[in-house]
Amino acid sequence: MNEFVLQPENETATQQQPKDMIRRLVWKMCIATLILMAIGSATRVMNAGLACPDWPLCYGELVPAKQMNLQVFLEWFHRLDAALIGMSAIALCGLSWWHRRSLPNWLPWASSFALFLIVFQGILGGLTVTELLRFDIVTAHLGTALLFFTTLLIIGTTLIPYQGTGTVGKLPWVGLTAAVLVYLQSLLGALVGSRWALHQCFAGYQLCTMMYSHIFGLVPPTVATLALVFISWRTPALHPALRKIANLAGSLLLLQLGLGVATFRLHLQVEPLTVSHQAIGATLLGTLVVFTVLAWRDQLAHREMMLATGDR
Repeated sequence: MNEFVLQPENETATQQQPKDMIRRLVWKMCIATLILMAIGSATRVMNAGLACPDWPLCYGELVPAKQMNLQVFLEWFHRLDAALIGMSAIALCGLSWWHRRSLPNWLPWASSFALFLIVFQGILGGLTVTELLRFDIVTAHLGTALLFFTTLLIIGTTLIPYQGTGTVGKLPWVGLTAAVLVYLQSLLGALVGSRWALHQCFAGYQLCTMMYSHIFGLVPPTVATLALVFISWRTPALHPALRKIANLAGSLLLLQLGLGVATFRLHLQVEPLTVSHQAIGATLLGTLVVFTVLAWRDQLAHREMMLATGDR
């Protein structure tokens, strides 16, 4: 991260302090959200989604000590992590509006949108229990979590002091395309998982179309991500941070493909593989989002510099 940090020259220490505080909070929330999605995946594959039969409490208690086992713990801890992230989102929104005069104009609105998403996510979380893990609600639950995750990443990456080289070309569009395709593929994977399509297909040839749509659906995001890596390699004078992030995206893609093949071959019988598949997919999405935001900042800064030079 130090390679692309550049302290702004036109900001006072008083203005920089709230921005640094909010940036640190956002990155901590990003990590917590990634962990939350991994725990949610573990809860699903361990059939623990209804381990707590009520909501928002668990067996009518904040801590169901008497009923505690692995499944109850997973569901209870998932809710605990979600509650902590929710409180952090409230703090983020409050701090952004309180210090709005020292912050970019878009930040309070972006933090308000993040708070809206986490509230909506909480509602979906409750419905997953009361509606007995209805597949469309479970899919929307993960889709909203990924959208919240990407929103936090956009905020955090935009707040990083960064000065590009102005050589990104069309890489912002390539990164955006790859990120959108990975997000859609993740939604399709969530739908396959919530319908247990792989199990049903292997057991009785039901929902095989859905399962194979996820398998063949990996082609567009794979091509887009590999194009991002290839173009980054071929782009001269590209900022080292962007090049490293592109390489990371390529590595995560290969790992994700390997996990997907292993998960399929083992018929979802190894739970850690399934959870890792979900977590690496979210990490790949986050990496593409960070790359795209930095590439857009690089391009916009270069355009502003060119316009300023032309005016002179």
